[in-house]
Amino acid sequence: MLADKVTEIFVEIDDFCIDFEEDIRHHLLDGTSKTRIRKSKLSESEIITILVSFHIGSFRNFKHFYINYVLVHLDKEFPDAVSYNRFIELQQKVIVPFMLYLKNRGFGKCSGISFMDSTPIRVCNNKRIRNNKVFKDVAKIGKSTMGWFYGFKLHLIINEKGELLNFSLSKGNVDDRNEQVISNMTNNLFGKIFADKGYISKKLFHMLFSNGMHLFTGIKNNMKNQLMSLKDKILLRKRSVIETVNDELKNICQVEHSRHRSINNFLINTISALTAYCFFPKKPSIKVNWEDSQQLCLA
Repeated sequence: MLADKVTEIFVEIDDFCIDFEEDIRHHLLDGTSKTRIRKSKLSESEIITILVSFHIGSFRNFKHFYINYVLVHLDKEFPDAVSYNRFIELQQKVIVPFMLYLKNRGFGKCSGISFMDSTPIRVCNNKRIRNNKVFKDVAKIGKSTMGWFYGFKLHLIINEKGELLNFSLSKGNVDDRNEQVISNMTNNLFGKIFADKGYISKKLFHMLFSNGMHLFTGIKNNMKNQLMSLKDKILLRKRSVIETVNDELKNICQVEHSRHRSINNFLINTISALTAYCFFPKKPSIKVNWEDSQQLCLA
């Protein structure tokens, strides 16, 4: 049940928030005047737990989830729960610890085999682009394999276990082969990266190769066939595993919807969805022999 999962999520997040608060206290400036740090009824770990729990459950509207489920069925887990309007105000202050938790505790470890892809994040229907005021001058019109859209792009890198290694958000008109975006995502990675034909680029290949990574992509019809080992061909065919991850993020975690009322709300929703995916007990994965993966890392 979701109530049992909430306890598990809270314990792990609360441990991180305690360590985070201690580190913050050590970095506070010492002054003669007294510093006042007032705590709200809901702690930061409780706020993050509620946000993550929404994306794990089967609810499709956060307001309905908070009013009709958290305040009613989770009153024992959150005895000091505030009103919905107050919760929306409080969630703005957890962006920093939320992001740090996702980076330090949510991401998996690179094993030398990675998969890279991007997916569009639509913020409204194409017919309402001109009437959208929330993301004016922020979101852009882009084109994907599914057609034109208005919003952003979510760039992901996962390992063979389906665990997130890194992510990046960009405007909808940014190319998938953008060197700055990919350089930031692959900063601490190594080994081989498998992607689709949209990442074909000599500059990108040489940039990753100089950083200790080997990019493998499919070839277009007018391109010459490239020599590739059988293991690399098999792994390239398994690249669809990251598309399954994108599908779960959109259809289960609701990383994409058109009900945002502010940019901060959009960012919190994205971080919450990615963190909720990290708590999935079973993720899309492929079976790789560990000895073969070590050989791939050394190759």
